[in-house]
Amino acid sequence: MCGIVGYVSDNKPNKQIIKKMTDKIAHRGPDGEGFYLDDNCALGHRRLSIVDLKTGSQPIYNEDKTKIIIYNGQVYNFKELKKELSEYKFTTKTDTEVILHGYEKWGKDIVKRLRGMFAFAIWDKTKKELFLARDSWGIKPLYYYQNNNTFMFASEIKAFLEHPDFIKKFNENILASYLCFNSTPTVETFFKGVYRVKPGYIVTYKNGITKEECFKKLVFKETEEPLEKVVQKISEAMEESLKYHQISDVEIASFLSSGIDSSYIVALSNVNKTYTVGFNDSKYDEISYAKDLAKKLGIENKSMIINEKEYLKALPDIMYYMDEPLADPSGVSLYFASKLASKDVKVVMSGEGADELFGGYNSYQEELSQSWYMKIPFVFRNMISKIVSFLPDVRGLNFLYRRGMHLKDYHIGIGRIFRDKEALSIVNNKEQIKPTEIIAPLYEEYKNNSTLVQRQVIDYYFWLVNDFLHVVDRNTMMFGLEARTPYLDDAVFSVASRLSLENKISKTQTKIALRKAAKEVIPTDAYKKRKLGFPVPLRKWMQNDNLYNQIKEVFESSTAKKYFNQKKIMKLLNKHKEGKKDCYKKVWTIYVFLVWYKKYFD
Repeated sequence: MCGIVGYVSDNKPNKQIIKKMTDKIAHRGPDGEGFYLDDNCALGHRRLSIVDLKTGSQPIYNEDKTKIIIYNGQVYNFKELKKELSEYKFTTKTDTEVILHGYEKWGKDIVKRLRGMFAFAIWDKTKKELFLARDSWGIKPLYYYQNNNTFMFASEIKAFLEHPDFIKKFNENILASYLCFNSTPTVETFFKGVYRVKPGYIVTYKNGITKEECFKKLVFKETEEPLEKVVQKISEAMEESLKYHQISDVEIASFLSSGIDSSYIVALSNVNKTYTVGFNDSKYDEISYAKDLAKKLGIENKSMIINEKEYLKALPDIMYYMDEPLADPSGVSLYFASKLASKDVKVVMSGEGADELFGGYNSYQEELSQSWYMKIPFVFRNMISKIVSFLPDVRGLNFLYRRGMHLKDYHIGIGRIFRDKEALSIVNNKEQIKPTEIIAPLYEEYKNNSTLVQRQVIDYYFWLVNDFLHVVDRNTMMFGLEARTPYLDDAVFSVASRLSLENKISKTQTKIALRKAAKEVIPTDAYKKRKLGFPVPLRKWMQNDNLYNQIKEVFESSTAKKYFNQKKIMKLLNKHKEGKKDCYKKVWTIYVFLVWYKKYFD
């Protein structure tokens, strides 16, 4: 795992500029740096040594030095691909060089052959063409920006701040959508003109023209199969995935929570070390469960109790490393888990992706538990929904609001924070992109799939990629730690994508097939435990004077006044403080934005 940065310009690149840009992401690669410069292109690389520790430094050149690559990630099938490239001379044992020679042989189609996570750039010195690619899972980040005949790219946005052609401008038109999603849902980021390379896309830049092309999308084909047969397929796919995900020249460990996803990985793998964080509250405790599993498996578990003071103290620094505001409370917990693990190892495995692929969210059960309501003619449900939309957002009435609309008109994913109207009402700038407009293309693309698959796809691209995987990447990389996600693998998805509704959910259970497979190897009850996912006692903390006063001060600031209706956001805070209504997620989402804004724009 590494950090990459570079730019192409009509003006001859400057070594000092590319060095400063690369230094901005030095945390991603503490083991070394490398550069390439010619009359049009500058490339910078920071290395975290995982495979081929001695000769794997980057940039790496092809044989005639006309093509140069910098790369961040891990391609697990590189040894198999190398056998198909026998006509090329290899100077390293890395997957990086395999990608480069593969690009020479297969061109842009090389990306379709790669199994793993990656973000890379190849500069063709002869054609004066830049080729960027991001893995189809969206595990590794990659951004680009163009201005004044300069095209720049990087693993993290903060690298652009050091380039004189970069104009830092706040993108105010996505603020209301952020409040609904709790992360940035659009391809254009909160930095105006900065775009993320979408998962499964390549971007080329030549002669001032930028082109993007999709090379891979998630394809679901639900198939009726006996549960026992499906369980066997899951077991085989997970074993194969873990074999590949444990390829490394350094020790590999794993995060471990109390639930099935990480427990299954730990039970199936060869790791000897696991890491868990928790809080001094039994309701939010995962440590005891993790230690119980570790003890039964005969492996080590290191844990840490996080207190309120250190949790809140870490937030501003975490927002700096995130690049954009991200209000997932578990993201801060993962910061401490990553810090703990980085003291011992360079690589950890993590359980992201299981819920989206295997049907793990409780909201998916609405497909069955609320099926009775869906039998009522739409015209009547829609009428009820419109009436409820004028009422306060109250638990128990929400399903009447939601199920009186078509899925595409309200469902933006598992963790919606604000309704669209409320979000728009509290931001001062009313020229906002609507959440439904953001997700509409995905619903159109998957319109022939079941509504359960549509939920899974929305959750994958807008929550897993933009929230959970982003959190994992930034929290681990700030400590020079590589995270690997075995559920996000071709063999595993091949099985998961064919699961029928009955093998994913019932009225009483989620992830049915995965739980049955996990039960065979997990020696505790973790396989049937409901999802927690590094839970945080923010709800309780926010009712105490310490955090309440801290948030109140920020909500009363000039920045808050500039972007929000202060009366309304203070009302949310006070309602929660007084116990009149549970508003902690809404308050936290606003607060996190203001903390982030102070880091980058104040």
